[in-house]
Amino acid sequence: MDTRIKKIADTVSAYPDFPKPGIVFRDIFPILANPAVFSDLINVMVERVHASCPTPDVVVGLESRGFLFGTPLALALKVPFVPVRKKGKLPGEVKQVSFTLEYGTDTFEAQAGRIKEGQNVLIVDDLLATGGSMKAACELVTSMGAKVTLCLVCIELADLKGRDKVKHPVDTILQF
Repeated sequence: MDTRIKKIADTVSAYPDFPKPGIVFRDIFPILANPAVFSDLINVMVERVHASCPTPDVVVGLESRGFLFGTPLALALKVPFVPVRKKGKLPGEVKQVSFTLEYGTDTFEAQAGRIKEGQNVLIVDDLLATGGSMKAACELVTSMGAKVTLCLVCIELADLKGRDKVKHPVDTILQF
């Protein structure tokens, strides 16, 4: 195993029974508190992108923790960053997609014109669990005429099989 990935894994905290009994919450915030480990994570993500897909034209980060990893990744790749946010949080004309969650529905939006037809898009988030958010983000990107070349996440909860809902390539740094 890459020693950087071991350091990253060792830095993630686990909180049993949070936010409710039976759930183990994987906390990525300790990574942000450790600049060396955060730098290692971004470097590993850049390497995964270069190994897995063409250099993206745009990095999309999902609200909100996807912003924490997507922005430094976009800087490292020297491409624009586009946030995908929950409904009503972006000004101007937006494109949107609604999706179903365990407890109801939600809507993702991106500003119109930020993702252009034919662009290669890298979607970044902190966590892949049931796959609903990532699937919706892919639908939003493709509805704008772009191509999702990779969905990259820091942590995947493999038992929840979220990647099965995503029709595009998925790569994860850590699996629990």
